[in-house]
Amino acid sequence: MTTVLIVDDQPMQRFGFRMLLKSAPGMECLGEAGHGAEAVRMAAELRPDVVLMDIRMPGMDGIEATRRIVAAGGRTRVLILTTFDLDEYAHAGLRAGASGFLLKDARPEELLAGIHAVATGDAVVAPRLTRRLLDAHAHRLFSPAPDTDPRLSTLSEREHEVLLAIARGWTNTEIADRLVLTESTVKKHVGKVLTKLGARDRVQAVIMAYDAGLVQPRID
Repeated sequence: MTTVLIVDDQPMQRFGFRMLLKSAPGMECLGEAGHGAEAVRMAAELRPDVVLMDIRMPGMDGIEATRRIVAAGGRTRVLILTTFDLDEYAHAGLRAGASGFLLKDARPEELLAGIHAVATGDAVVAPRLTRRLLDAHAHRLFSPAPDTDPRLSTLSEREHEVLLAIARGWTNTEIADRLVLTESTVKKHVGKVLTKLGARDRVQAVIMAYDAGLVQPRID
């Protein structure tokens, strides 16, 4: 059973999410919060697998709430729901520790699949879409630093190549084709990269690559 905490300042939005979860086998809504401070408190008390987090809320917003929930060090993961075309704060949410984000108008099956992906430790955003989103706004939200993160030095040459490929938005199949590896080998390398970097998922690995200055956004 995947347990979920819904966080949104709009009652009707929460109702819709709650009804969706109620109709989905293997999903359970543990509670609802209308603002960030309440979300932090309830996440600590209920320890849900996933928090569906709105960004724009009165008082403590979803970004700060995400930062505090992740900093608590529990098993709870955060999935941000946003309107991408208007809300660039989604990137700040990822920086705060969210495991991914979806559009609020996503189809029900996409939202349920996203919740499951986050609960099992994967990233919701597809690799290519991740790169495209970061390219769109990274120049405003990221301040690349010199490649001095000690965790990067723990990567082997091949693992470093895989990290760069992840940051470029390549899928496992594309990495396998371009580096002449099997997909199973790529999956093992990706797992080792995430472990050594302390990254929860591919999204966080991409962010670390940007922060380290390994990849630069395209400014069109």
